[in-house]
Amino acid sequence: MCPSQPPNMSKSSSSSPIWLLSYIKLQFFGRIRRFLRSKAARKRYGSTTDRFDIVSIKSSVDDDEEEVVVQQVMGREKSEDDSAMVLQRSVKKLHFGRWEEKEKAAMEIERLAREDGKTRKLMAELEVIPVLVAMVSSDVPSRRLVGVTALIELARGTYTNKVLMVEAGILSKLPKNIDIIDESTRSEFAELLLSLSSLANNQFPFASSEILPFLTRILESSSSSVETKELCLGTLYNLSTVLDSAGPLVSNGAVQTLLMLTSIKELSEKALATLGHLVVTLMGKKALENSPMVPQSLIETLTWEDKPKCQELSAYILMILAHQSSAQRQKMAKSGIVSVLLEVALLGSPLAQKRALKLLQWFKDERHAKMGPHSGPQTGRITMGSPINQREAQVGKKMMKNLVKQSLHKNMEMITRRANASEDSSKLKTLVISTSSKSLPY
Repeated sequence: MCPSQPPNMSKSSSSSPIWLLSYIKLQFFGRIRRFLRSKAARKRYGSTTDRFDIVSIKSSVDDDEEEVVVQQVMGREKSEDDSAMVLQRSVKKLHFGRWEEKEKAAMEIERLAREDGKTRKLMAELEVIPVLVAMVSSDVPSRRLVGVTALIELARGTYTNKVLMVEAGILSKLPKNIDIIDESTRSEFAELLLSLSSLANNQFPFASSEILPFLTRILESSSSSVETKELCLGTLYNLSTVLDSAGPLVSNGAVQTLLMLTSIKELSEKALATLGHLVVTLMGKKALENSPMVPQSLIETLTWEDKPKCQELSAYILMILAHQSSAQRQKMAKSGIVSVLLEVALLGSPLAQKRALKLLQWFKDERHAKMGPHSGPQTGRITMGSPINQREAQVGKKMMKNLVKQSLHKNMEMITRRANASEDSSKLKTLVISTSSKSLPY
């Protein structure tokens, strides 16, 4: 049959002229529409390809895209099925396998927990956490290490899993002797404890006294790396944010350990921040006041110009200690804090300058109170007109004048060096000597 003729046209051509006319119009408009489509396709693909080729190309592209999508979906479903099978097999071996199989299962659980966050919650429901906690207390180093690393991944970002670990007794499974574990295992333990210590900020009863001996031993150990100590300091910092933890921290010697770490620039900021939390408590402040390292270690930190945050934290702790404590201010004055505060007041950060000036004001007020006519005990005093008192006054003025000259000289040299001034040392000394002591801020 010819395509231009309608079906059964020979039988009905004479009886249906209206139908024939409609069919011819439909054929005509159909050709026009195909022509316009082919023209648009040539413009789109930038060639004179025949319309049938274009249609076939488009059809093949659509088929390829559909095939790729189907393959991706099937691959994802297959991957999920494989992960489910691996998880099921690993959990079974972890519960009922031999120790070698348990170790391999723990490694698979660590991998699955790291790749998929949803799997972590499912693993907790499958009771894998108590078994891993039991592996942590093993005397076999490899078994202990895989247990800790798996728990780290399971604890990542999940409050429930952390609670389950604490309830399973992980805090009591820590090694009593850190010398028997290598550096990598120490670091893994420190990372796990840092993750679990976040529970202290959520009103969870966290037994900090169980982990503090382990943390302080690592911090005091010379064989532990700076990175491991940073993790331990992070744990102490989290614990110090809770007031109830101040007692266990002080009783376990954390204050002395933190003061020792303030001399290490890589660790000083976190150590000072932790001390800043403890100094506002009664036990923490008393421990700092009684420490032989105070205030010398804190004053030393004030001189670190390249560590402005450490200067601010150190000045804050010194402010708390010096507030309403004449004994502490005397200790600070004997340790040479006045000249250091002058430097900070001139060259420190805005916050450090503000705190340094506040301390200097307290020293100024205390000096004026001592020199006032009514300050101190009144019995047995020597009159102002006596030669002995005049001699002592002259000696005191001379000492104060020398202190002023030394402080100003040092500060002006530092300012001049930083500003790359061209003035020589002789002019600077002349300027310092001729400067009046009345310009001091204290």
